[in-house]
Amino acid sequence: MSHVLIQQLLEKAPVILDGAWGTQLQSRGLAVGACPDEWNLSHPADVEAVARAYVEAGSQIILTNTFGANPITLERYGLADKTVAINRAGVEISKRAAAGQSFVFASIGPTGVMLMMGTKTPEELRSAFLVQAQALAEAGADGLVIETMSDPAEALLALEAAKTTGLPVVVCMTFDSGKNRDRTMMGTTPEQAAEQLSAVGADVIGANCGAGPENYVSICERLKAATDRPVWIKPNAGLPEIVDGRTVYRIAPQEFAKYVPKLVEAGASFIGGCCGTTPEFIKAICQLLGKNSN
Repeated sequence: MSHVLIQQLLEKAPVILDGAWGTQLQSRGLAVGACPDEWNLSHPADVEAVARAYVEAGSQIILTNTFGANPITLERYGLADKTVAINRAGVEISKRAAAGQSFVFASIGPTGVMLMMGTKTPEELRSAFLVQAQALAEAGADGLVIETMSDPAEALLALEAAKTTGLPVVVCMTFDSGKNRDRTMMGTTPEQAAEQLSAVGADVIGANCGAGPENYVSICERLKAATDRPVWIKPNAGLPEIVDGRTVYRIAPQEFAKYVPKLVEAGASFIGGCCGTTPEFIKAICQLLGKNSN
């Protein structure tokens, strides 16, 4: 049984999510290679501007600028001791921007550690996710989104940690590998991911990043067929291209939005965008679905 909040949201399905955060922060001056999550402390107004733009565009759920705010990732920037502060600030910023108009689901991304390499134990990863999840929950997040996962083993550790909070938990894998770009980097299929995540108790299962919307219709269909959980889909604005040293995404908002009815037909209950998408993409989705922006 899905969490009660998820059931309430499904009454308004498809639920409109937000778009990219990293590329939006870079457009406001975040340097490539800098720690985006640290901006919750040093540039809160810029982070809030990103969140508010998505609320105004019509996002019914917005995320938080906490994708890399687990202690293992933050340690690479010398910021592990600020883990709790960064996560709490991330939720507080998004909740201010939401102003009661949108729900805030806090973002939890991968650690960047490959378990098979043996540099960290599963228990160390679980502990890192637990610190982050509890900080996000204590700050008042409405739900948690574990996203951009390539290794189902890491996704399951994050899910176990997130479920201790009692909040609804979404888990999204990235399918960007294999001949048909329908497997994770570890070779996991949508069916395998859906079955494993359902068994451990994810409230919502989905896919994000890795490809444009045209690739996500079949991924969505396959996830939907393999689980009784609602499906969450956030494609990129196409595949990234490097032009004059900058990353460029070619798909325009209206073109992206044209795939939304196909995603709904394929079974998506939650739809937004990932890398390269902007508030204009969310507006285009809302207009196409006849949903008013906030």
